Amino acid sequence: MLDLISKGGPIVWLLLGCFGLAVAVFIERLSYFHRAELNIGEFLAGLASLIRRKNYAEALQECVATRVPAGRVLHAALLRHHLSREQLKAIVQEAGQLEVPRLERYLSVLHAIAHAAPLIGLLGTVAGLIDIVTELNKVGGFTTPAQLSKDVFQCLVASALGLVVAIPSYLFYAFLSAKSGHIMHDLERAGIEIVNIIEDHREPSSMTEGGAQIVEFRKAEGAGAAAAAGAQRGRVR
Repeated sequence: MLDLISKGGPIVWLLLGCFGLAVAVFIERLSYFHRAELNIGEFLAGLASLIRRKNYAEALQECVATRVPAGRVLHAALLRHHLSREQLKAIVQEAGQLEVPRLERYLSVLHAIAHAAPLIGLLGTVAGLIDIVTELNKVGGFTTPAQLSKDVFQCLVASALGLVVAIPSYLFYAFLSAKSGHIMHDLERAGIEIVNIIEDHREPSSMTEGGAQIVEFRKAEGAGAAAAAGAQRGRVR
């Protein structure tokens, strides 16, 4: 096998380089996703306890200490906990979108290798067959069947190796894409939950707009009642 690879030419070495790159990307991304995972339910329960006590400073420190994408999304929301619900939803959505490129980093490399490796292998086979035809023309078309089959077999090694590289690369890509999608789902869940937690433990006095409308309505209602009472006293007189 090593002899066939060594005789396969530069195309075979290119395919081996692609396979090495695919394995390196897979190991790096797998390690990153392992570090990026977080028990969202358990972590949110701890943050809810801190938010209930209005201890936002410690909650922010807990988010920073996690060093994971979900922690950064939660940190962005807690940093501006005084804003309205719609503003908080926009903040966590933007923070989540900033994490997507980090999660999908290098996945396009695996996707490219999975699609390009069979074509590179086919190119090696075609190039090998061209060399065989050229050699036959030099010797007047005379060769032994054993030598011809050996040369053709060596040419087909490139195509076979292209598939050997492409199949694992595509499986690596599919597996890592699923892991990335799972973490993105956790980011969305964390963003929704933290907004709900902040809203549930928000001070009633912080709802200034609603309170102002109620006060104005009551003042207007009281003024109308006083005017009606004055008019009634005027009619009695």
